[in-house]
Amino acid sequence: MTVVRGDADAEPGSGMESGERPEGEPGSGVMMAFGRQLKLLRLRAGLDRAEFGKLVGYAAPSIASFEQGRRIPQPAFIDKADAVLDAGGLLLALKEELARAQYPPFFRDMARLEAKAVALSVYGVYAIPGLLQTAEYARAVFQMRRPLLDDDAIELGLSGRLARQEIYDRRPAPLLSFVIEEEVLRRPIGGRAVLFGQLEQLLMIGQKRNVEVQVMPTDREDHGALGGPFTLIDTAEGQRIAYAEAQGDSRLYTGHAKVRQLEARYGIIRSQALTPRESSDFVQKLLGEK
Repeated sequence: MTVVRGDADAEPGSGMESGERPEGEPGSGVMMAFGRQLKLLRLRAGLDRAEFGKLVGYAAPSIASFEQGRRIPQPAFIDKADAVLDAGGLLLALKEELARAQYPPFFRDMARLEAKAVALSVYGVYAIPGLLQTAEYARAVFQMRRPLLDDDAIELGLSGRLARQEIYDRRPAPLLSFVIEEEVLRRPIGGRAVLFGQLEQLLMIGQKRNVEVQVMPTDREDHGALGGPFTLIDTAEGQRIAYAEAQGDSRLYTGHAKVRQLEARYGIIRSQALTPRESSDFVQKLLGEK
C-alpha cells in the first residue's frame, strides 16, 4: 500500500526550521517571489500602486498585498499584470505554483487529483464538504480554526476552497456523490442565516445531473462508516485512490486492500442513507424550520 502523509502544522523537530513558513502561508516562498517580481516590474514601468491598479482593475491596497506576499492573486490578474508590465512571461511562469500555494501543504496532492478526477465520492462528517460550501460558510469554518488564523490566512484558505468549485464548470462533467451526516446540516456554523444559505446551495448543486447528495439520518440504527470522513477519487487513467483527513493530518491510499475497504464502506452508507430525492425533501424541510 502506498501512503502519502502530510501535516498542516509544522511542529518543532518536523524538519521545518524555526521561523520558516510552510509554503502557501501568507509571506511564504512562492508568494514572496511573485511579489518581489511584481514590484520590480511595476517600478521599472514607472507606475505607483494606484496607477498600476487602475490599469489592471485592482485597488492600491490589493496591489500592496500581492507585492508583500500576503495574498495570492487570481489567474486573471497575473495574465493582465504580465501584459501591462510587458513582463515577457516572468509573472506567468509562477502562475501554476501560485495556484498550488492556495492550499495547505497537506492538501495539495489531493487538490491536484480532485481537479482532474472523473468521479468523486465524498463522505462528510463534521462540516459541509468543501466542494459544496458557500463563501460565507467556508469563511466561518476558517474563522473557527484553533489556533486562530489571521485575516490573510483566512482569505488565502477561502480563495483556495472556492477555486476548487471550478470542478462544476468542467467538461466533460465529473460524477460527484456526497453522503452527509444529518447533524452537519443542523449545525449552525456561522449562524442561522449562513446555514440557511448553505442549505439552499446544497439544494441547488444537488439539482445538477452529475451530482447526487444524500443525507445519512441520525436515527439510523446501522451505519457502515463510523471511522470518519473520506473521499474516493477516480482518475482518468482508471485508478481509484482514497483520501482521508483528520486534525490536519492527511493520507492518500493507492493500495488495493485499503481502497477496497473504503469502497465497501461508501457503498454501504449510500444504501443506508436517504435517496437523493428523499434527501432533497429532507433539506427542504430543514429550510422550512429555519
